[in-house]
Amino acid sequence: MCGIVAATGIDNVIPMLMEGLQKLEYRGYDSSGIAFFENQKISIVKEVGKLSRLAELLKTTPASSTTGIGHTRWATHGKPSRTNSHPHFYEGVAVIHNGIIENYAELKGKLTAQGHIFTSQTDTEVVSHLISGALKSGLAPLEAVSKALSQCKGTWALAILIQGYEKQIWLARKGSPLFIGVGHRFHLVASDVPALLPFTQKILPLQDHELAEITCDELKLYSSDLQVVTRSFKTFAYNPMMAEKEGYKHYMLKEIFEQPRAVYNTITAYLHHDDYTVNIPGIPSDFPIPEKIFIVACGTSYYAGLIGKFYLEQAARIPVEVEVASEFRYRDPLVDSRHLVIAISQSGETADTLAAISIAKHKGARILAITNSVHSQIQQVSDATIETIAGPEIGVASTKAFTTQLVALSILSLYFAQRKGLTEVVSEWIDALFDCPSQMHHILNQAPQIQVMARRYAHATHFLYLGRGNLYPIALEGALKLKEISYIHAEGYPAGEMKHGPIALIDEDLPTVVLAVQNAQYEKIMSNLEEVLSRNAKVLAVASSSDHHIGTMVNDLALIPSQIHEMIQPILCILPLQLLAYHIADFKGTDVDQPRNLAKSVTVE
Repeated sequence: MCGIVAATGIDNVIPMLMEGLQKLEYRGYDSSGIAFFENQKISIVKEVGKLSRLAELLKTTPASSTTGIGHTRWATHGKPSRTNSHPHFYEGVAVIHNGIIENYAELKGKLTAQGHIFTSQTDTEVVSHLISGALKSGLAPLEAVSKALSQCKGTWALAILIQGYEKQIWLARKGSPLFIGVGHRFHLVASDVPALLPFTQKILPLQDHELAEITCDELKLYSSDLQVVTRSFKTFAYNPMMAEKEGYKHYMLKEIFEQPRAVYNTITAYLHHDDYTVNIPGIPSDFPIPEKIFIVACGTSYYAGLIGKFYLEQAARIPVEVEVASEFRYRDPLVDSRHLVIAISQSGETADTLAAISIAKHKGARILAITNSVHSQIQQVSDATIETIAGPEIGVASTKAFTTQLVALSILSLYFAQRKGLTEVVSEWIDALFDCPSQMHHILNQAPQIQVMARRYAHATHFLYLGRGNLYPIALEGALKLKEISYIHAEGYPAGEMKHGPIALIDEDLPTVVLAVQNAQYEKIMSNLEEVLSRNAKVLAVASSSDHHIGTMVNDLALIPSQIHEMIQPILCILPLQLLAYHIADFKGTDVDQPRNLAKSVTVE
């Protein structure tokens, strides 16, 4: 994995491929490359590192072509190198690939025994060899691609060039996203919609197990058994400003400050303040109230799910389990038709989450997806959907997608509460949610003070984050943000468990972030705070603005408004932690928007 672009019908395809790859940089990568036709032969240019290095190489390649493919790679098999980067080429076949060929070692062994010579350490290279072999046996290109893939196990999004067919591209998808855009006498392909939107808003998502053949003016879709498929394009809205920094130093900082609007848009899409009702168009009218709910997700979305457990149990009185998707899928979970599985994924393409959905559906459970990506795979396989209205999130470290996931989970909780006749909690929580965006603005106004605070801690090598109740997952998320973008080791922990291990680490060299706002756990968290202070730790506290005592105790303080509903405290408390992580990373000079080794959308297991 990580990013795919392709085009045919463009006068000079190379600049378009490079622009498309730049739009996919946010997904993360360690190398890149393109393939294109030059004098009826396939030329390939590859480089390790940033796209700017590939662009420099292309300056010395004064080629023009109407058809080409491009890829940014995030290493899964084989270290980052020119040899291992895509496209992979073998005897007239060039391939770019997102996903994993799980049985590549077996296939590679068989092909090597037949005399094939491999040059890379990757799983992808076997695909070009398999297609080449099928072509040599006399098959036409489409049949050759199909036969090659019938021998593969795993996941793939593939774009393929074949020598002798300089105006055509072949595509295939299984478990990894791929989108086709149509313009006037050209077709474009990308693994994510933002790479297409500057060129066309008419887009068709390739479905699982489908193949496609495109030329400048023709698109042919096929099922896995090569039957013709007919499907219409969808029109995607496009606001070019959403994909720009608009004066901010980084996308992440911009997206932190976009959160009040994103939260407001998500609230108003589903809640009606005038009559205190909930309306979620993506849930069918006959959708049953489950006896039990399972939430599956990965990373930041998993932490959102932990808070969603509090929401659903408190408001809707439905028992909830939350599990990391990659663990859920391997333990034979006790799920059946009485249950609902909520799958949370910003991209809608997270491989482990999709696999968990498949298991739950097989056991009879209904699936509800929470995602920020329309027309994604997770929507297609779910029975119901809540879309977060966050807008494009370019920074790899999630910010506004997380807070809108919390809003979506609170709205779902109110939806079930409304159906169960729990009107008091519905009206109370709706009031609190509509108050949330303005309170978020108040907190973000503290950004200059948090920036000053961050400078004092940018030298630290370890952090501890402590929280209780529905703020414990915020401690986890705050720690994750810091380690993702600053590369500082950080650990989130339940404050009540501190004495069961972490207290051994606490000294003057371990900055400790304590979520100590006024709520039902306030007295307990203050006791934990005293324990930390007694061991000479430097403490950064997130506290309520009316708490004048805590400011005399701690080293640094970020405030959230007092007298707010406890259910919106997680949404508010994450904001200063996002800013703290951002400014520490910025002071350290790390790549905030594209942290090393990370990808925005994890489409492999």
